[in-house]
Amino acid sequence: MTERFIGLMSGTSLDGVDGVLAELDAGRIAVRAHAARPFPAPLREELLALNTPGGRDELHRAALAANALVRVYADTVAALLVDTGLPPAAVRAIGAHGQTVRHRPGEFDGTGYTVQLNNPALLAELTGIDVVADLRSRDVAAGGQGAPLVPAFHAALFAPGDEGVAVLNLGGIANLSLLPPGDGAVLGFDCGPANALLDHWCQRHRGAPYDANGDWAAGGQVLPDLLARLLVEPYFARPVPKSTGRDLFHPDWLAARLGDAASADPQDVQATLAELTARTCAEHLQRHGAGLPRLIVCGGGAFNAHLMRRLATLLPGVAVESSAAHGLPPQQVEAAAFAWLAWRMLARAPGNLPSVTGAAGPRVLGALYPT
Repeated sequence: MTERFIGLMSGTSLDGVDGVLAELDAGRIAVRAHAARPFPAPLREELLALNTPGGRDELHRAALAANALVRVYADTVAALLVDTGLPPAAVRAIGAHGQTVRHRPGEFDGTGYTVQLNNPALLAELTGIDVVADLRSRDVAAGGQGAPLVPAFHAALFAPGDEGVAVLNLGGIANLSLLPPGDGAVLGFDCGPANALLDHWCQRHRGAPYDANGDWAAGGQVLPDLLARLLVEPYFARPVPKSTGRDLFHPDWLAARLGDAASADPQDVQATLAELTARTCAEHLQRHGAGLPRLIVCGGGAFNAHLMRRLATLLPGVAVESSAAHGLPPQQVEAAAFAWLAWRMLARAPGNLPSVTGAAGPRVLGALYPT
């Protein structure tokens, strides 16, 4: 039976919300509409500030930021309904991931935590549609990383076939799904920073929210000493399963490693940051997915022509392609994943893959906020 779901995604890039309205039937997904809404500048700045501990009155500010975030979610949902001419009653549920501001699984007390700002009750109230939220915490409670959650969806969407395939999402953080041929175990993990540091540096030195097409980075020179200092970050050598976020890869992390590059041409630093992303993604694929002949790239970084060229150069023999060539534009893939995860939750079917997150077993993910 075909059912309609909405998926909402606001990731570590902090650029706004992508939403899709999709039809699901026995796990097959077809996206019928896509809408995007940018974050108002004050909300983006507050979300960015809340990623860093130690601020004043954090609980109060986080609650209000969650409300403001949900209003952007609701605007996105409204746009999808207008575009398709559907009433709220025609949609089974919304999968709303929330905005991650802390991600520390397995730390401190052996369980750790993951925190996503969200107000799913308000979203249900504003839209008149059931909401599935809190999609990471059950996996963390089961000893997992709670991330990435998309490899199971990538396996369903991009059938690995007889040769297997890798899927790279270049959001604020780069995460990789390795889909082997046959019945091999799916792997997935975060490689390291992607747009989070690139966008920060571009905003700081050019006043632009991102480096369009990667043209600024492409015109610079990689600084070998800076690249070497960045690459010694222990996270890159950690075994999988692993996940990360702005808890680690934030502007202060970069500032502490700039050294003499602090006085270098900012364009050369941008080129070096782009090389860091390309290098760490390529090395993780070679280390854990050697032999996979195709890399499908999604997320905002798929529009960065310089990054795509560097990946192709660093991965000889691997076809590096946008997800658009495989039926779904890059900016829609992650939102579609959360529509799929909402469908899984309502079917009481597991949404995680223990081979990816390290959880004790398959778990039904999410909490339902009915209208």
